[in-house]
Amino acid sequence: MSVKRIVVNIPTASVETTRDFYASVFGLETIMDFGWVATVAADVDAPVQLSIASEGGSGTEVPDISIEVDDVDAVYARAKSLGHTIPYDITDEPWGVRRFYLLDPTGKMLNVLSHIQ
Repeated sequence: MSVKRIVVNIPTASVETTRDFYASVFGLETIMDFGWVATVAADVDAPVQLSIASEGGSGTEVPDISIEVDDVDAVYARAKSLGHTIPYDITDEPWGVRRFYLLDPTGKMLNVLSHIQ
């Protein structure tokens, strides 16, 4: 037996608003939308990962979701320009990532990151 996929489910009163947030900030495409549930995705092959943590690092709380992007500065600028809440500003962390925390419309804490080259 092997895991083929892990899906993050985000409860929301407004599927459209939350779907549009992920599309506008991360460029994800809607691949399914029944009104009561929508799925957004990127066309990438990525390893299946679950992180188990007692803290988020650098004294932060554990984020709900981590999203690795190819250009964290561009996503940060887009999120700021759209007026989204950024509770942890963009930072180069000692373990080799550049990241910031972003709240989605449901209050989920997103850890948005790129590895420092």
